Amino acid sequence: MRLKNILLPVVAFALAGFGATYAARLSAAVVETRSVIAVREALADKGHTWATVQGDGLQIVLEGRAPNEALRFRAMAAAGEVVDSSRVIDSMSVQATADITPPSFAMEILRNDAGITLIGLLPATMDRDALTARLARIAPDTPVVDLLESADYPTPDGWSDAVAYAITALSTLPQSQISVAPGVVDITAISDSPEAKTRIETRLQNTAPSDVALTLAVSAPRPVITPFTVRFVMDAEGTRFDACAADTAEAQETIITAARDVGATGPITCTLGLGVPTRDWGDAVARGISAVQDLGGGTLTFSDADVRLVALQGTAQATFDDAVGDLTNALPDIFALDAVLPAPESDENPGPARFSATRSPEGTIQLRGRVADALMNTTAENFAQAKFGSNDVTMRTRISGDLPPGWSVRVLAAIEALSLLSNGAVIVEAEQVTVRGTTGDPQASAAISRLMIDKLGQSAAFSIDVGYAEELDPIAGLPSPEECVAQITAQTEGRKITFDPGSTVLAASALPIIDDIAEIFRRCSDLEIEVAGYTDSQGGEDMNARLSQQRANAVLTALRQRRIPVSGFVAVGYGETDPIADNDTEAGREANRRIEFHLIPDEAPIEEPTTLEEIEAPAPPPARDDSAVSE
Repeated sequence: MRLKNILLPVVAFALAGFGATYAARLSAAVVETRSVIAVREALADKGHTWATVQGDGLQIVLEGRAPNEALRFRAMAAAGEVVDSSRVIDSMSVQATADITPPSFAMEILRNDAGITLIGLLPATMDRDALTARLARIAPDTPVVDLLESADYPTPDGWSDAVAYAITALSTLPQSQISVAPGVVDITAISDSPEAKTRIETRLQNTAPSDVALTLAVSAPRPVITPFTVRFVMDAEGTRFDACAADTAEAQETIITAARDVGATGPITCTLGLGVPTRDWGDAVARGISAVQDLGGGTLTFSDADVRLVALQGTAQATFDDAVGDLTNALPDIFALDAVLPAPESDENPGPARFSATRSPEGTIQLRGRVADALMNTTAENFAQAKFGSNDVTMRTRISGDLPPGWSVRVLAAIEALSLLSNGAVIVEAEQVTVRGTTGDPQASAAISRLMIDKLGQSAAFSIDVGYAEELDPIAGLPSPEECVAQITAQTEGRKITFDPGSTVLAASALPIIDDIAEIFRRCSDLEIEVAGYTDSQGGEDMNARLSQQRANAVLTALRQRRIPVSGFVAVGYGETDPIADNDTEAGREANRRIEFHLIPDEAPIEEPTTLEEIEAPAPPPARDDSAVSE
């Protein structure tokens, strides 16, 4: 009885302890499961799908590979919002960060008569001052323009050798562009002659380092041929060229093909050169060769714009006339044809003596008719070229020995009278000189009358029928300086003179604008214009001032290349001063990068100071016309 009383309490206590332990474990498992599920849901809601959640008793273990350190921290924070952060164990790792790719280092070196320009991106470890100093020694009389930028990255392999070779090559190439990249050099240059081209290519290829890939393009200018000549012969000895020149490969092929078509055999040399009088050269020579075939043989000579066609002895007159007529109508107006049929002189009356000088509205001058001899023919041509320009005069004269007295004086007077007309004709005949045409000079008729009396005498017979056209008057039709600037404003509204990025080279889109501005300046004379360059506020003030000056100079040079008289023009770089828009916006900065054209006002008369205060007073700043064209 006593033992039973003792066992019952012991068993009861044991059962109670086991139940409590089981209940505690069950409660912990429920808490662990619910915590894991809650953390998983929280991580999924925040996009951390890369993380996994494990339960370890009351602890929550986060595992997985975080894309970066920031996302790893955010996953820990998200878990800490669900359960006590002290229960969250970080077993996550972070993906390795890829190395940042260094920039592509490259440099462009441009050299011409204006100096050396550097554009590109260099390693920060490179000594730019030493580079520009070395280039300055190569071209000591011209500036070195440094438009380079730098980046703080290691110098790539092959960069130093490429730069060193490029500088060495530049020292022997006064007209060149050299592109430099790590282990690569690309050279484009101009030589003085084909022989110099070969020497330069050989030297550069032999001196290139073995670890530098060299691309080389050296061009040689074509020779200047004067006079530009073709001489083609078809006779009993065969068909051949005594001389042949062409301005383009296409013209060369056209001439050679025409010669082959009429029987030329063997190798044909036709030199490519400069100095051709017209772009129609190839077609004109081909037509001349065809005329020789139509004649059945002869000699054809082109010497600049003079064409001489000599038929074979015994060629029929009708055949000669047909061939000459066809060639005369086929040749462009610039050519003057002299056709010769070697035959006894005809006894027929050649008709009354006549000479005419005509000037077309386009400015083309043609001299036709009879002159006394070869010397007079040359004199008339030279005189006309002096009056009108060598490219505008076409000679279609012929020599005749039976002419009235004083004929040569009348011919020269006719040419001089024609120079006073905008367009028209002067006809010289045995009994009278007739002048008719149009001019922009209201005093032209009086001037022509005085000329005729002075050259031909008081008793000379002449008639003048000259009309005045105000639109041809160079004075009446001349716009004022203010009107010129206004025309530039109208022509360039909504357009802008732009440059290649970070460069002083005009962009291709800017060239039509420059052409339009140049056309306006051709109608305006004696202008004094300031070409003003401006930049935005990015970069240093000194660099911006230099860049704006160089860009203004580039515009002035472009106008000069278009044969605009710019003696009264001045280029000024104002840098980042006088902004017209907000430099804090891209649109504003774009507007501030501009070229403007200002009228330079006439200086006011200087008044001599009369008092001490006036003498010591500071001079006022110079005024500038505010009318400007923003480009």
